[in-house]
Amino acid sequence: MPRLLAAAVTCVLSAALAVGAAFGIVALLSVTPDQPNVPLVTFPTSSHSGSPATSAEKR
Repeated sequence: MPRLLAAAVTCVLSAALAVGAAFGIVALLSVTPDQPNVPLVTFPTSSHSGSPATSAEKR
């Protein structure tokens, strides 16, 4: 009977440890900040409508 009790206690403690580790990992992942959503390439926008030529091409 003592071996069965020791096995049951070991199973319960290992399950509790696994659940605690899972909650800890999720908590650590939610603490990390989100990465900024900054585009790597930007294209200039025209301030006037009409010809797609830029001011450098008009000179």
